Amino acid sequence: MNSLAITLSRHIIEDEHRHHNTTGELSRLLVQLAFAAKVLAREFSRAALVGELGLLGEKNPTGDAQKKLDVFANNTVMEAFAETKLVAGVVSEELDQVRQVATGADAKYLLCIDPLDGSSNTDTNGILATIFSIYRCSKEVKGGLTEQMLRKGAEQVVAGYVMYGSSTILVYTCGHGVHGFTLDRELGEFLLTHQNLRCPARGRVYSANLGHRYEWEPGVQRYLEHLEGSDPASNRPYSLRYSGALVADLHRSLIEGGVYFYPSDKAHPEGKLRLLYECAPLAWVAENAGGRASTGSTRILDIQAESIHQRVPLVIGSAEDVAEYEKFVSSPMAVGRG
Repeated sequence: MNSLAITLSRHIIEDEHRHHNTTGELSRLLVQLAFAAKVLAREFSRAALVGELGLLGEKNPTGDAQKKLDVFANNTVMEAFAETKLVAGVVSEELDQVRQVATGADAKYLLCIDPLDGSSNTDTNGILATIFSIYRCSKEVKGGLTEQMLRKGAEQVVAGYVMYGSSTILVYTCGHGVHGFTLDRELGEFLLTHQNLRCPARGRVYSANLGHRYEWEPGVQRYLEHLEGSDPASNRPYSLRYSGALVADLHRSLIEGGVYFYPSDKAHPEGKLRLLYECAPLAWVAENAGGRASTGSTRILDIQAESIHQRVPLVIGSAEDVAEYEKFVSSPMAVGRG
């Protein structure tokens, strides 16, 4: 290991000094998020040994089957942020309503979180993740905590994800660059391994749930046919890579280029993925890395949330690939490059 390796804590503090009126509050929140991630990484790795795999027998507020690890992850995150007394409220995939966490002058932040992205992978040892987003409470917003949560993604102050796989990687942005840190389990520290991540303008891989392909609108179906068509000059056909974990597929795009899309279908006419704690935070990461994210017609970060569990279609990844997808959606008879 490089003796000059930069820890997450050091990087956050130095970054805050460079770009913010330093209060240390964002540093404390990210450090606490990292602590929760270490707890989750440990528990995920031994879940099969302690009987924590399988269904709980209930559904979460958005109708998905709830796993034992979903509840454990949610409780771990809630406890971690409650200790800071900086977070006024939390929106989580596992909570029906906004959860008030702290009150007082210090409670000036809001957290939106998917504690366990890819929970369908828990019993098969697949990739898992945590997605997070932090906003400041706004004096301009009238009403209670729920109204405070209904924001545009462009208002985020911190967003990112933790991916649990062969290694545990934490990626975050404060709006000026995207940085990734890998957990050294022996040291118990996240160390900087991906400085200033930049998403390639194009890739050669796409991620999508093709089980719904015949339920997609014509423009999306034609885009898929375009990706599958042979044209060596434009690096087609693209290869399909779909993990069942949104974060894993986006992370691949950030590193190697590519596009992920989950459009609306008959079962989900408004889309399947949740705006506040899936699409908006990952869109902010993607854009700050030079990528792009939209519904196919609207920039994700410009959408005003109308409910805490609002769903939207999503296409995200390399900027030119996403733009091409938007072209097909806006004009179903569009002809792609090559």
